[in-house]
Amino acid sequence: MNKRVKAAITAIPNDAWTPIKYPNAVWEETEQRRVSDDEVAETQVTVFTSRRKADHVTCRLVVRRVKRLDPVTRTKDGELSVHEELFATYRHHGFITNSTVSSIEADQRHRDDAIVEQVIVELKDGPIAHLPSGSYAANAAWLAHAVIAFNLARTAGVLASTRHARARWATLRTHLINVPARVASSARRLTLHLPRDWPWADAWQNLFAAANAPPRPTSI
Repeated sequence: MNKRVKAAITAIPNDAWTPIKYPNAVWEETEQRRVSDDEVAETQVTVFTSRRKADHVTCRLVVRRVKRLDPVTRTKDGELSVHEELFATYRHHGFITNSTVSSIEADQRHRDDAIVEQVIVELKDGPIAHLPSGSYAANAAWLAHAVIAFNLARTAGVLASTRHARARWATLRTHLINVPARVASSARRLTLHLPRDWPWADAWQNLFAAANAPPRPTSI
């Protein structure tokens, strides 16, 4: 984080923070938890200060802070010590915007963009890496099939286990889809031999059972 941005965040008074609760919690990769209760505040910061003064721009800085689950860590000797960083109690996420909406709405829009960008990153890690081709129709068809596959994989993860419900697409492919299994045929029946001592066997069995079960009755 830029020193000037850190200084601006540090200067925000404690009573300036407004609680915000997301209707859909966001998975925080660093702390391995879902974030739903945060606080938002805003201030100003001047950027491009390395240029001549005429190029300096004062911007609106919206900051979201998330309370750490454990603000302490252990040293090499096993002793507890506070995080050796500027913000030990909270993790801060700041962004610059020129919108005129409230800081809470600006943060919500920013989080929506971040979720969409994460999906795009996962798609680029898969079939989208092969685009584009020279044909617009082929690109459109490939993208449509890629999105369908992505949605099916996400659904499979939800059916498999709590961990896979929040796993990334690459993990779902490795744990549930690209399975080194062997298919055997006997008495006109197919038998799928899964790997021995496979750590994801229970999750895969959950997915298999849910996919082959009859549809749940719906109430009218």
